[in-house]
Amino acid sequence: MPEGWARTVQKDTTVFTDKLNTVRITAAAASAAPTVGSVTHTVVPRLRSQTAKFASPKVSEVRRHAGRVVLLTYQADSAKDPVTGKVVRDAFERYAYYRSGHEVDVTLSGPVNADNVDPWRIISDSFTWR
Repeated sequence: MPEGWARTVQKDTTVFTDKLNTVRITAAAASAAPTVGSVTHTVVPRLRSQTAKFASPKVSEVRRHAGRVVLLTYQADSAKDPVTGKVVRDAFERYAYYRSGHEVDVTLSGPVNADNVDPWRIISDSFTWR
């Protein structure tokens, strides 16, 4: 992560933040690789019920350096800033990586219309299994 980003860790989730951008990494045991269908029928409804103004979900399979991954893109409102009370409309890309009974979800978020294409590609391609 870039120097100066804040890092928080809770159980199996690590979150890096800087201003309005976030990278969330969650690891879990999984009995099978995620598919477009499983993400559409399981993850999307959960996010819809838990995420403020969840909208425009699109699920697809893409290739990254680590292999085949399931990508979920959507938009939602950010949490209220504790100081200003401001809410920002965010774009999200959630990558589900799988190998040998382990799933790692990398969720990238930042303001809608921000130019995050190149940084998000670099981050999603930099994931490697150890």
